[in-house]
Amino acid sequence: MEVTVKELLEVGAYFGHPSRQFDPRIRPYLYGKRQGIYIIDISKTCEKIYQAAEVLQKFARENNPILFVGTKKQARDVIKQAAEKTGQPYVNYRWIGGTLTNFDAIRKRIERLEKIEELEKSGRIKYYTKKEASLIQKEKEDLLKKFEGIRHLDRMPGILFIVDIKKEINAVNEAKKAGIPIVGIVDTNGNPELVEYPIPANDDGFKSIQLIVEKLAEAISEARTEKEIVEEKENGINEDEIQKEGDNNVTDSGNN
Repeated sequence: MEVTVKELLEVGAYFGHPSRQFDPRIRPYLYGKRQGIYIIDISKTCEKIYQAAEVLQKFARENNPILFVGTKKQARDVIKQAAEKTGQPYVNYRWIGGTLTNFDAIRKRIERLEKIEELEKSGRIKYYTKKEASLIQKEKEDLLKKFEGIRHLDRMPGILFIVDIKKEINAVNEAKKAGIPIVGIVDTNGNPELVEYPIPANDDGFKSIQLIVEKLAEAISEARTEKEIVEEKENGINEDEIQKEGDNNVTDSGNN
């Protein structure tokens, strides 16, 4: 993965909020103010993206789930695509309370979704009245919106990657309670101290969000590929050793 200051400038990642929407704790990441708009120091954005990439790669190599979170309109599709590309869970519709702090209850809702799908697959849904079947279908659609991205998450994520920590404050708070670290895009109206790995950047512009999310997804994919190559090499060495041991046994038998 490689990201440059030029790329970040081109997508407007440096644009912050008007001065009336300002969190003073973001000040260390600011370049200045122009016409009432805070300007983010893009060199620090670049630095923090690389730092976040290293952290996310570490979790990817350890097969530790990385939960992508971004429910605002500009982030929904990007979050889903990046998570699916990297084989990671995601939340892009609405953060459901208890996703991290009451995971067992969330799993029960996902199990309900799977039961409905099994009803449809087996054809048993036809034994319900039209009204009942319609209500079940609506329930399924609602469950899919809420849980499709985390339906295969069978354990707590190792880390969260959040677009706009101010909007996703509920996710931030739950991660804090659960002791889960966060990589988060933080605009000038957000508090970078809430997350372990803040990325100061425009979290409203689609192109800014897309660039950062895709770059970090690329970093995760690279780590997963590296891990697979290492595992293949290790498996290859083990196979060679087995073959060598077998050849030795044949030779020893012949000598006897």
